Amino acid sequence: MTTISASPAELIALTCRLLESIATADWKTYSSLVADDISCFEPEARGHLVEGLPFHEFYFRLPGSGSKPAAPPMTTLASPRVRMLGDDAAVVAYVRMVQKLDDAGRPITSLCEETRVWQRIGGAWKHVHFHRSLPG
Repeated sequence: MTTISASPAELIALTCRLLESIATADWKTYSSLVADDISCFEPEARGHLVEGLPFHEFYFRLPGSGSKPAAPPMTTLASPRVRMLGDDAAVVAYVRMVQKLDDAGRPITSLCEETRVWQRIGGAWKHVHFHRSLPG
């Protein structure tokens, strides 16, 4: 069987789509892009490896999730780097910059360092692991 390798641009686009689903609390899109057994290290897990979707779904279901602020946040991937690990796996690393307005209407920018692992499963790219850190 011959597989067609993904381009770095395709994997960055998938990552942007994933981040947009997070920003808008779009559980349907998020869960379609993510493997059911996703694993992660992230600040909310306080140093623990989390596996599966329920931990993440909690945040999508919070009151106010997905509500439309006056100025929607803008997400930028700074210095994205894609490393192909074969035809069916890739790592995407970048700094995520999110620009938004605080409660007083002043612009603020938050940063986090992210590494996301994608794997082609059954012909479709699925997000299978990530590590998200807050700088400093």
